Amino acid sequence: MTTKLDMLTKLKKQKCLDNSDLLEDKKKMASIWFASLRDEICKCFEEIENSQLNKNTNIKFVQKKWERDGGGGGVISIMKGNVFEKVGVNISTVYGKFSKEFREQIPGAEENGTFWASGISVVSHMSNPYIPAAHMNTRLLVTGEGDKKKIWFGGGGDLTPTFEDLEVTKLFHQDLKVNCDRYDNSYYPKFKNWCDEYFFLPHRNEARGVGGIFFDYLYNDDWEKDFSFIKDIGKTFLSSYSKIVKNKVEKKFSKKDRQDQLIKRGRYVEFNLLYDRGTIFGLKTGGNTEAVLMSLPPKVSWI
Repeated sequence: MTTKLDMLTKLKKQKCLDNSDLLEDKKKMASIWFASLRDEICKCFEEIENSQLNKNTNIKFVQKKWERDGGGGGVISIMKGNVFEKVGVNISTVYGKFSKEFREQIPGAEENGTFWASGISVVSHMSNPYIPAAHMNTRLLVTGEGDKKKIWFGGGGDLTPTFEDLEVTKLFHQDLKVNCDRYDNSYYPKFKNWCDEYFFLPHRNEARGVGGIFFDYLYNDDWEKDFSFIKDIGKTFLSSYSKIVKNKVEKKFSKKDRQDQLIKRGRYVEFNLLYDRGTIFGLKTGGNTEAVLMSLPPKVSWI
């Protein structure tokens, strides 16, 4: 089975991307896809929000554009409703140079820190404690110049339920596995293990949730195949999570259930502020603070 180290080794051996026109086309296609996926997710979630719980509402995502001083920017999309207590769907395309202390951590950026990154990030915190919080992100990174240039995809999706729900967990993982198996039978077990290791709180000695898949440095000398995989991850997440929300939205819950949910959210906050690489990347590259911290829930409790 290919390991994370194998993927990094493959990335280090990646051939120089000297066809600048072709590379620019790839970057453009990726950023356009992330924006179109954002639109699809927002539309689907708005339909769920305004058709569930027998409420005659017209709740929509509110968008806010931002620009990065060093180059690029993005759009924050936030919706707060009765089903989705808070859900954010952010896209960004940023470029420039990493700080000297950060560039050593990024393949291809060690020498001069040059980078380009585009991606989408989705985080939902639900009103009903029996609907799990969810996260999905996919991204394309290009680093370095000349024969040091690297290009790769990263991302994944995972669930953080308040209460154990084997049916929901099985559905979500099965959908991800089916998608992964269409491309490589080694993907699901490899990326699942990576997710389990990544979304873990050492100071609590517990997992953040029930996992999913997580990967980085995806490069197979077949950009079209890798890009297709990335697109299918976004579509699979939307389809799977939408089914889960619709199946659980009418379930009754108590004040005790709600309090348990707020405590569980505390674990989510701890992970994102202490360990999450996306949070660190956004802050270290001069990203918009509001966008970077979009993942935090609207209400949380520690006891």
